[in-house]
Amino acid sequence: MAAGDGDVKLGTLGSGSESSSDGSSGSPGSAGATAEGGGWVAAALALLTGGGEMLLNVALVALVLLGAYRLWVRWGRRGLGAGAGSGEESPAAALPRMKKRDFSLEQLRQYDGSRTPRILLAVNGKVFDVTKGSKFYGPAGPYGIFAGRDASRGLATFCLDKDALKDEYDDLSDLNAVQMESVREWEMQFKEKYDYVGRLLKPGEEPSEYTDEEDTKDHNKQD
Repeated sequence: MAAGDGDVKLGTLGSGSESSSDGSSGSPGSAGATAEGGGWVAAALALLTGGGEMLLNVALVALVLLGAYRLWVRWGRRGLGAGAGSGEESPAAALPRMKKRDFSLEQLRQYDGSRTPRILLAVNGKVFDVTKGSKFYGPAGPYGIFAGRDASRGLATFCLDKDALKDEYDDLSDLNAVQMESVREWEMQFKEKYDYVGRLLKPGEEPSEYTDEEDTKDHNKQD
C-alpha cells in the first residue's frame, strides 16, 4: 500500500513536468504573472471608475454651494442691511411721523426724495408718505418718477413715462371706468401699506385744519 501510494505521487509529479516541458501549459510563475497583471488592470479600472464618480459628486456639491451663495448674495445681504444690527437706519426710521396736512401740487413736489429724505406721492387725491419704500420711490428706484407727484394717471395706465405726469392739477376726467377702478385699487393698497398724510388740493381749494386728535386717530387706524 505504501509503494502504491508513492507511485501515484510520483506519477502526478511526472505528468506535471511533462506538460510544462512540451509547452502545452504555462509554468506556475507565468500564470502568476498573468494573474497579477490582470489584477493591476482590474484595480486601475476600478480606480478610474471610482474617480469618475468622485469627480461627479464633487461637481454636484460645487453647484449646490454656488447656488446657495448666489441666494445669499441676493437675499441674505438685503436682510442683513435691513436688520437692526446693521448699524444703519432707513430714511423712514430716522424721520418722525409726519403730521396730517393738505398739499398743493407745488408743496407736494418738494418731497421727491432729492431735496429731503421724506418721499410723498398722491393717488386719487390722497397723499401718502412712502419714505419706507424709498428703494422703489426714491430717486434711483424703479418708480422714482412718481415721487413728489400725483401718480394716479401713471398707475391707472401702467405708464412710467413723464407723459403720465401733469404739471397742473389732473382731475382724471378722461380716464375710462376700468382705469378709474384701477386708481381706486391702488389707493386702497397705498392706504394699507403707507401713512396717509393728507389731501391733494385742487386749484383754489383751502387746506383743512387737522387737530392732534384727528391726526393720532388716523395714525392709529393705519397701525
